[in-house]
Amino acid sequence: MSLNRRAFLQASSAAVGLAVAQAALTKIAYAEGAKGTLRVAIAKPAGNLDPQSHFAIWAIQDLMFEPLVKYGKGGKIEPCLATDWKLEDGGKTLKLTLRQGVTFQDGTVFDATSCKWNLDRWMGKDQFSWMNCSKYFQSAEVVDDNHITLRFKEAPLALMQELSYTRPTRFLSPKSVGADGKFVDPVGTGPWRQVSADDTQSVFERYDGYWGDKPSYERLEAKVIPDPRSRVAALRSGEIDLIGGFWVAGLTPVEAKQLDAAGVPVVIDPGNVTLVMAFNPDRAEALKDPLVRKAISTGIDRAAIAKALYLGYARPAGNLFSDALPLAGKQYDAPVRDAAAASALLDKAGWTGGPVRSKEGKPLTLEMVVSPEAIPGARVVAEVIQAELKEIGIDLVIRSVDHASKHTDMLEKKYDLGFFLTYGAPFEPFGTIVGLFLSTFKNDVEGKLVTDPVNLDPLINAAASASEDKVEGELQKFYDWLRDNDAIAPLIYVPTIWAHSKRVQGFSTAPTEYDMPYENIVLAD
Repeated sequence: MSLNRRAFLQASSAAVGLAVAQAALTKIAYAEGAKGTLRVAIAKPAGNLDPQSHFAIWAIQDLMFEPLVKYGKGGKIEPCLATDWKLEDGGKTLKLTLRQGVTFQDGTVFDATSCKWNLDRWMGKDQFSWMNCSKYFQSAEVVDDNHITLRFKEAPLALMQELSYTRPTRFLSPKSVGADGKFVDPVGTGPWRQVSADDTQSVFERYDGYWGDKPSYERLEAKVIPDPRSRVAALRSGEIDLIGGFWVAGLTPVEAKQLDAAGVPVVIDPGNVTLVMAFNPDRAEALKDPLVRKAISTGIDRAAIAKALYLGYARPAGNLFSDALPLAGKQYDAPVRDAAAASALLDKAGWTGGPVRSKEGKPLTLEMVVSPEAIPGARVVAEVIQAELKEIGIDLVIRSVDHASKHTDMLEKKYDLGFFLTYGAPFEPFGTIVGLFLSTFKNDVEGKLVTDPVNLDPLINAAASASEDKVEGELQKFYDWLRDNDAIAPLIYVPTIWAHSKRVQGFSTAPTEYDMPYENIVLAD
């Protein structure tokens, strides 16, 4: 275990050192033209920014397009294009008051008519039926210029949270589509207007007609830098001002430590995504026994994983969701590794002998599928777990696959043990619960963490249909079932890491990983 960890750290340190050297050679100085411009690194081109498409970088769409309501820190729903809302008829009717004085960046007025035009583009459409508000949509009625009423066949679960999503819910100017109604230009009501975009960068200027607090700087450049080492080098050289985020341009803990040591400001947010290990009893007979699942969970040192992979930035997890999220359930401390207790559980389950335990002549060998492309650091975590399980007599075989193969293997359940990430805010708790646990919900992307139509589905359905005053209690029954059956093994709460230049002042992380954290920044030019 220690060898792998050292190798990981040494390799990463060397990589950062090379990047720093490259930075020194490139001599990209902070240019005079950067005054009044925030320069953010993105790992890939921003993509098709159509709010109803699924390909763009969320945080870039967030710059231009706004929702009816925003997801605030801690899950608080806050006004945005809607200033007030009222649920009636058991949650099947939503009456919205729209903000006055709002215009799209092309001068088009945002009112109930343009609001309905946007809603008609996606609500009630089959491709968006994964959202409850679209699945149960019945009608949108314009009351007057500033009021609109939405009616649903059934009360949509987590309706206001869904209306805060980045896509497909955000608002596009009705003049920014072609005669065929298809998206042409990215024109929203947000504080930033796109000036240009290509494969090297997207450039935005401040929209001075914005209804809210305007950014204190005039220009934002999102520069495409695919290579992580080059991003670090660009920050240190002064070419860019901001790197990080889960979906923008990820920064590893090792890189963060190096930058911090060099005097570059690093910001750590506890985050709201959990790395969870899944058991697949449908493929591995041994995993049908809850004693074996509990032994594996007890045999893992979560603190060591947090230290090895996240260098102390992450917290070991004892729950599916951290307390950073609403309705996360009763919080438990992360299990502390106890090899003796884990061994005793395996003995009780009938797996005995060594160095690899066996039962009825069959060795206790399990396969773990990992994809470092999908989950950075997954191979290192798997190697730590491999060494720990070996100590209690379990032979763990690690199979590394690429990003695409990981999704295929998870969908087809070609693994004994595997890693999943929860969806994070604003989708929680029901995004992950329905998407990864409800057997009747079709999930063609990630597969399922665990399903049980007999025991688990009724608990999920009860929570999903519970009234506001009962939903917490119903959700707790779901959490308790997972815990009582050792159905999953939460490992760590994944932190969000950002680093910025010293000219960036007032930086704070955004409420979700899908937003760009630009709002409070002041540039010290």
